[in-house]
Amino acid sequence: MKALFDKVSNDCSVKVTKAYSTSFSSAVKMLAPSIRQDIYNIYGFVRFADEIVDSFHDYDKEFLFSKFEQDLADALKHQISLNPILNSFQYTVNKYNIPQEMIDAFMKSMRLDLSKSEYKTTEEYQEYIYGSADVVGLMCLKVFVNGNEEKYNELKDSAMRLGSAFQKVNFLRDLKADFEELSRTYFPNTDLNHLDEKSKQEIIADIESDFEAAFEGIKNLPLEAKFGVYTAYRYYKKLLKKLQKTPSLEIKNTRIRVSDYQKVELLARCYVKYRLNII
Repeated sequence: MKALFDKVSNDCSVKVTKAYSTSFSSAVKMLAPSIRQDIYNIYGFVRFADEIVDSFHDYDKEFLFSKFEQDLADALKHQISLNPILNSFQYTVNKYNIPQEMIDAFMKSMRLDLSKSEYKTTEEYQEYIYGSADVVGLMCLKVFVNGNEEKYNELKDSAMRLGSAFQKVNFLRDLKADFEELSRTYFPNTDLNHLDEKSKQEIIADIESDFEAAFEGIKNLPLEAKFGVYTAYRYYKKLLKKLQKTPSLEIKNTRIRVSDYQKVELLARCYVKYRLNII
């Protein structure tokens, strides 16, 4: 009956993804069925770790994170966990030989959110981005290439740049919540109390550079992954365009989003390009 428990674990990862991110879950649906569940499993894991440090304000976050960290280590060691999210994640880790270094880097960045509220140097900022976003892109790439190391090495830089772009867009979109509710400042050398258009455009130019590099990799992804990743890429590009057009003062006071109608239109356009093989 272990198979039934594994199915329940997988179902939990799917539910977590759909509950926490309708946009990302829509993109995952565009992946081939053979790899879809494993991306749900990765997202469920990173979502739970992120929730501990971002949301559980009435609880001992340090205790909860340390417990989650130990449960993760036990799950990876014994290849089973009674935590269904960790049980599904360890399965994907072992199936695709996801390196421990990636997982450690991710957990290190998440732990920083328990105590660090400001990133003053570019080096600190880049290290956080690597752990919180780049390695997530690399984990997904491990699934996409399914053991093809030559393909992985060819695409890993682009995967990291895409992870960076997604994370930086999230930072810019969530300025108000991060700054006012969590007292965090991720962008170095940027005074969020006096964010001006020049500073905003510099951040956007950096993100656009990441997107440009990432797109070169997207064009060479295996067919099983290309449509889904391209859809996520276009969604975040759309979000960045809206942020670019939004005055800096308004970005600090509201959360910019892409409407459901725009998401449907974007998906249709992505599908046409995918079917015509012009990605």
